[in-house]
Amino acid sequence: MNAFFQHLFTRLGAPEITISLLALTSAVLLVAVLSLLAYLLARRAILNPLIRLIRRTTATWDDALLDNRVLHRLTHLAPIFVLYHLAPLALDRYGPLAASAVQIYLTIVTLLVIGAALSAGLEIYGDTGTAEEISIKSVVQFAKVVLYFIGGIFVVSILLGKTPLYLLSGLGALTAVLVLVFKDAILGFVAGIQLTANKMVARGDWIEMPNYGADGDVLDVSLTTVKVQNWDKTVTTIPTYALISNSFKNWRGMQESGGRRIKRSINIDVNTIKFCDEEMLARFARIQHIAAYIEGKKEELAAYNQELRADLSSPANGRRLTNVGTFRAYVVAYLRHHPMVNRDMTFLIRHLAPTEHGLPIEIYVFCKDIVWANYEAVQADIFDHILAIVPEFDLRLFQAPTGGDFRAWGNRPQR
Repeated sequence: MNAFFQHLFTRLGAPEITISLLALTSAVLLVAVLSLLAYLLARRAILNPLIRLIRRTTATWDDALLDNRVLHRLTHLAPIFVLYHLAPLALDRYGPLAASAVQIYLTIVTLLVIGAALSAGLEIYGDTGTAEEISIKSVVQFAKVVLYFIGGIFVVSILLGKTPLYLLSGLGALTAVLVLVFKDAILGFVAGIQLTANKMVARGDWIEMPNYGADGDVLDVSLTTVKVQNWDKTVTTIPTYALISNSFKNWRGMQESGGRRIKRSINIDVNTIKFCDEEMLARFARIQHIAAYIEGKKEELAAYNQELRADLSSPANGRRLTNVGTFRAYVVAYLRHHPMVNRDMTFLIRHLAPTEHGLPIEIYVFCKDIVWANYEAVQADIFDHILAIVPEFDLRLFQAPTGGDFRAWGNRPQR
């Protein structure tokens, strides 16, 4: 090609001193124009019709290829084909240098295409149901790091005119440096494999990690970091390997179980606990939730005491109903009839050990609605009712004296 332009300019009568330069410049411009035309032809004749076709399809995987510019980067292969065959001819004496430049261009385009394909594959995988449980983002990111590292070795080997194996053989001495530079990536890759294999955490999980101030939903699990959006809408970034080396709480089990635990106690003033008399039992029997319970208990205790021939003139003899026991039975019946309490999960209404704050009665049940706001509303409604019904059983909640209590005592009339 260079000889053709030299002959052309010689016939045109160009000065002899400029013929070589003009021939070289013309050859380079011709190759550049042909490369540009090949690129434009690939874009207009192949890529644009493909884009229109992809936009009309209902599939999503081809949109991922388009959005990540996999097809756009493939069009660079057209000018590479032209450059590979014509650049050495155009540059003549600089043919080996031109061939090396084309090889570097081809290597970079190949890296970009493979990197975009990996990103598209990750996006396609993200639309599957498995992606919610098993995240492969860290694996893809690590694969990109390795890909670009190997690509860099190929570029350097082309520049030096050496085989890639020659450069790889000399990396042994740089192992310590490479480990130091890529420490976070290596730790993140290993941690990502463990997290994925053991299904420890996935995007959308609610995790709690007090050491890092994280308490919220997982937004992203990448090669080096895990992003958590806290309930106050701040975002906490946690090193991926920290989820392996430190403990954290994952609330996924609660979300999948279909119930959210309600575990709260109310303290009963022990001074108000007493045996039930007939008047109290008659009053309690009018409460619909425990009417059958009262009648059944009365018959059971009457039969028991008659069998023992208990002297009921003393409260210490025989068995009797207490107001706190009846109250506990009421709470059980009330919660069993509550539409938002899951009766198929743990259901406990129990006494805890008495303390200086009274007798704790713990409600340990599960709410059917696991959405935080709804769960709190259900829990509040339940305890609103329980706290309000306590006086109906001649009981009183324990509450430490306040300033108002002391003032009331101080204003009592003196005897």
